[in-house]
Amino acid sequence: MKRLVVLALLALAGALPSTASAGGPTMLIGAAEDAVRQPTLVGAKAQMDLLTSAGLNSVRLTQVWAPGQTAPSQADTDVLRNVAEAAHLDGVQVFLVVMNFGSRTAPLTEQERQDFAAYAAAIARAVPDIRRFVIGNEPNLNRYWLPQFELDGSDAAAAGYEALLAESYDALKAVSRNILVLGGALSPHGGDDPTSIRLTHSPTAFIADMGTVYRNSGRTKPIMDGLAIHPYEDNSSIAPVNGRHPNSTTIAVADYDKLVSLLGTAFDGTAQQGSTLPIYYTEFGVESQIPAPKASLYTGQEIASVKPVPESVQGDYYRQAIELAFCQPNVRGFFIFHTIDEGDLNRWQSGLFYVDGKPKSDLPAVRTAVREAHRGVVTRCPSLALTPRASLGVVKVAARVRADLRCDIDCSYALTVRAAGRTIRRRHGLAIGGIQRRVLLGALPPGRYTVGVSLTAPVNPGPPRSVSRRFTVP
Repeated sequence: MKRLVVLALLALAGALPSTASAGGPTMLIGAAEDAVRQPTLVGAKAQMDLLTSAGLNSVRLTQVWAPGQTAPSQADTDVLRNVAEAAHLDGVQVFLVVMNFGSRTAPLTEQERQDFAAYAAAIARAVPDIRRFVIGNEPNLNRYWLPQFELDGSDAAAAGYEALLAESYDALKAVSRNILVLGGALSPHGGDDPTSIRLTHSPTAFIADMGTVYRNSGRTKPIMDGLAIHPYEDNSSIAPVNGRHPNSTTIAVADYDKLVSLLGTAFDGTAQQGSTLPIYYTEFGVESQIPAPKASLYTGQEIASVKPVPESVQGDYYRQAIELAFCQPNVRGFFIFHTIDEGDLNRWQSGLFYVDGKPKSDLPAVRTAVREAHRGVVTRCPSLALTPRASLGVVKVAARVRADLRCDIDCSYALTVRAAGRTIRRRHGLAIGGIQRRVLLGALPPGRYTVGVSLTAPVNPGPPRSVSRRFTVP
């Protein structure tokens, strides 16, 4: 018996036609997680599997540079290769932060900047599957960069970091033009007070200072392909939707418009993108309270100012943050800090799993939010217009015919079958993104037919796409 009569595959070009189209379902959602750094592929794969079990599709890890180094050790190279291979097996995209350990090792001299850039480039050559690099970590804080200010109170950190970023950009692009170089990796807070005991810059001042240094340098090439920033709330008890800072220099997830404006002021009109620069939220964490049955797994004491929340609230806040980022036009990635809790209560218990690898109660809610974002339905965005891409097959099984529809995101479909100018069948419904939808058409007599399908995104609809194909029932 001939099972397959016709298999018609059609590709519906995806479209984000709005001029202010958000990253939407293409936004990467991952974790900032160094637990994937393992000496064996088996170990790296186990950690990567934990990450993908939460629905995440990207990971950000760190690699520490020390003064005098121009290439990673063989041991570090082997670890990074394990991460890259595990990520390839799980379909995860890797972002690597190349950073100094602390302010005492900040690359301040020209030679140190050259060594740092050579080190990053050596990683790119040794592990060609890693093509997304973040340069430095929170250089606006004294923990990672000193001096922050010159003796006269003017900026020092942004100037030094801008020079490092430019050197690293050139070195990495010399390895491959396809490497993505992210700059900033900024903390969301800072004091901007050169007389303070704790010398820090706010991201607001740091971005402005970087723009000034870049313009004054006369450079005619960019220094970054995107901005990395860590838009934590003031503490874990603050809901992301309530975390706007219109009257301060802090930048959280809800301060997107302010961030875009700052980038535009800093860089628009130069060779460096500003108001259109892609943005990556490479760290965002909400600490959850540790239930009594798990308390023995943790050590130390929680800092009172952190204000950890119940797990259900953690899950709700992660969803809120994902919804906000999903609708923000320039945002390309969102990374939860971490997948797994840190065991010291003085550190971060913001993971989706306890320190023993067991899931928290809010994991299903967060996984649902992540999957709904990938399906384009996590929330309605005023500026987002989606057109699904799909494949359509027409199959005859015995005497009955069906259509197999698969959309990349959720799609509302209207399907018709016509013959000799007459409509023979009509079917309407919803197909979940990434899952094949079998549409039964029933028995059709021998003849020539045309199947047509019109697809529309149900939550963030753009222009519908209609495609028709002919098939024959012998």
